[in-house]
Amino acid sequence: MRPVSSLRIKDGRWIDLSNPVIMGVVNCTPDSFYDGGLHADPDSALRHGLLLASQGALILDVGGESTRPGSRPVSVHQELERVLPVVRGLSAAAASPEAESSVASSIISIDTTKSAVAARCLQAGASIVNDVSGCRFDPELLDVLGQFKPGYVLMHAQGRPESMQQDPRYDDVVDEVRRFFEHRMDALVRSGLPEEHVVLDPGIGFGKRLEHNLKLLRNIEVFQELGRPILVGISNKSLWKGLMELELEERGTVSQVAAALLASRGVRIHRMHDVSATARTLRVERALRPEGAPTC
Repeated sequence: MRPVSSLRIKDGRWIDLSNPVIMGVVNCTPDSFYDGGLHADPDSALRHGLLLASQGALILDVGGESTRPGSRPVSVHQELERVLPVVRGLSAAAASPEAESSVASSIISIDTTKSAVAARCLQAGASIVNDVSGCRFDPELLDVLGQFKPGYVLMHAQGRPESMQQDPRYDDVVDEVRRFFEHRMDALVRSGLPEEHVVLDPGIGFGKRLEHNLKLLRNIEVFQELGRPILVGISNKSLWKGLMELELEERGTVSQVAAALLASRGVRIHRMHDVSATARTLRVERALRPEGAPTC
């Protein structure tokens, strides 16, 4: 099945997904698994986001609450203190007449499960909500999505971050994730968010053992049958430790290999930490794509 080639976001705009794009990770937290604390200061996070845009990230995913296994939730106030200045700064930089084309064309995503955080950031310039909860942690997020009609990343997770890796179980992980997407897309549409705004993320590492993660990635085309673009976040995750005993600093190469393979199989959005390397990876994938093959 040919991958979906566009995504509608806030204000009726569209993202061209005829070729894969990069979502760069802008962590504004002291405890994220990869770079926790490195960009916790809003000015540092803003500079990092602008750097990622210059390196090739079309989407800048700003997050103020870690969702790594075992993490604890933070208050709305604390999360807004972390992310709102960054969203405002990135939005102002993109609107500046002096902005480089890569910055001017960048799209801001807010990585949150909270309706109040999503609403404030959408008002401040974000155009996508990246939600690990599928609107289950805060049902009022459905109302925010229906009101603003942003792009929306619908991710599957079993359980909450603080306990999701304790004992995840599935009868058939691919079937269960697919049925979850169908059920939650129906809820989104009933709340006023058309399907053309929705991206599907199978949630690698969120309430899944190694065998679950690998089965989802091996069967990624199944989710394309739902008619929505696919986003995958495999950057430096612990599945690489489970598969090859790689420590965090050793996972860059395998993350890039996986990104290339998934791009060749139709994954449209790649959420990655190392944007410059991923831009090269996706360029090689396009260059080596067989002649006459669809842009997938």
